[in-house]
Amino acid sequence: MAFERFIVCGDSYSEGMTDEIIDGKYRGWADRVADVMAQSHPNFTYVNLAVRGKLLGQVAEDQVPTAISFVTGPNTLVSFHAGANDALRPGYQASVAVPLYQEAVRRLAKSGAQLMLFTVLERTGNTGKGAEIWEKRFSEFNRGVRAVGAEVGAIVVDANEEDFLSDRRFLAFDRLHLNSIGHDRCAQAVLELIGLPFNPAWRTPLPHVKKTPWLVEKAITVAWFFIFALPWIWRRVRGKSSGDGRSAKYPLPVTWPSK
Repeated sequence: MAFERFIVCGDSYSEGMTDEIIDGKYRGWADRVADVMAQSHPNFTYVNLAVRGKLLGQVAEDQVPTAISFVTGPNTLVSFHAGANDALRPGYQASVAVPLYQEAVRRLAKSGAQLMLFTVLERTGNTGKGAEIWEKRFSEFNRGVRAVGAEVGAIVVDANEEDFLSDRRFLAFDRLHLNSIGHDRCAQAVLELIGLPFNPAWRTPLPHVKKTPWLVEKAITVAWFFIFALPWIWRRVRGKSSGDGRSAKYPLPVTWPSK
């Protein structure tokens, strides 16, 4: 279907971190999808309300009502992805997060728009206790995503169906956000699901490379800890977020590509 409007709700993943920067904004998978959608409808407009660091409750409270106000009917595609930031925090409770997520989805569905939801990659290729906690939390969360997706007839983008996506070369140096290659792969997967032209090579795994020497790997990990992990911990201690003071990059419907 050639959608006339694309509305995006969420956090850093949907904002586009850490893709290439164009005109001072991260491009991201959603902008890449909008590029193709704009070629399929002469009156296409785009809204991206996503802001990095936002928790599920913040997305549901601040972005969902705005998104609903911009829906023009079934010719609007609304993307909703939130909850990953919540699951990364020590006090995460699935019994609270999953119902909150599902209620937000049901509210969006009542607008008459076509919804698109995302699961979170459960197996990242890491090992240890942290990886086990990650897999358990997101496995449970994803079940809630799939259930409400089926309930409201949403398109569900499920990264867990493609094992090769656990390749860390799709991630930026912060080991959390997609890099440009990762955002492009995501965009192509979305385009395939909504029936628009896409590059089928998105399913092709990256070529095999030699394992990084142990000493180099440890040096990279130390650098990562001081550059990314430590500031993240310091923000949590102070109750701060990377999204504090930031606004959405396209808070109103814009003709696309943006002029």
